[in-house]
Amino acid sequence: MVKIRLKRVGSKKAPHYRVVAVDSRCRRDGKPLEELGYYNPRSKDLKLDQEAVDKWMKVGAQPSDTVASLLRKAAAATAVQATA
Repeated sequence: MVKIRLKRVGSKKAPHYRVVAVDSRCRRDGKPLEELGYYNPRSKDLKLDQEAVDKWMKVGAQPSDTVASLLRKAAAATAVQATA
């Protein structure tokens, strides 16, 4: 099963995460199938390739709880920008 989850990068006490599509049996920082974006929790900076995320969701990838909340935030931010 393919999961969309976070892969930790960055130094100690300064985490950054990449949003990746990965086989659910792989370890957290293992080789991903595809990198879909990144998230910086300190600055709340989120960048996603929405087309790639949609592609993986269509083929059955399941987002983790944290990634699902980030996707909702990204969708809300996109909706606000579209109305402005």
